[in-house]
Amino acid sequence: MESKTIFQKLVDRELPSSVVWEDDSVFAFHDISKQAPVHVLIVPKKVIPRIAQASEQDALLLGQLLLTAQKVARQLGLEETGYRIVINNGADGGETVPHLHLHLLGGRPLSWPPVKNSSITSGLETSQ
Repeated sequence: MESKTIFQKLVDRELPSSVVWEDDSVFAFHDISKQAPVHVLIVPKKVIPRIAQASEQDALLLGQLLLTAQKVARQLGLEETGYRIVINNGADGGETVPHLHLHLLGGRPLSWPPVKNSSITSGLETSQ
């Protein structure tokens, strides 16, 4: 049997977390490695390793994740000032846990791109 992801352990209450939302399908909690004053992870209870591995049968659950992000943002007072929703996919996308999840970020102005990196510019130059 494969070992559980850290998110499965949080959902199963094997590890402590600061829960902000839970229903039959979705679990949301404050990230311990905050990248903004508000940083919540929204996780489906069903294990989908990454968005690239979601199927048509997951469509309803994927919609529930986004609507949960909306509800949590409202609950945490982000509705008027704004927020960002992020999904990382694969190593180059910044994925660190193989369990689909949304990052809900807010509480301060967020810039774009999220990280300034000279290798981004040099990568563009070499691909042209």
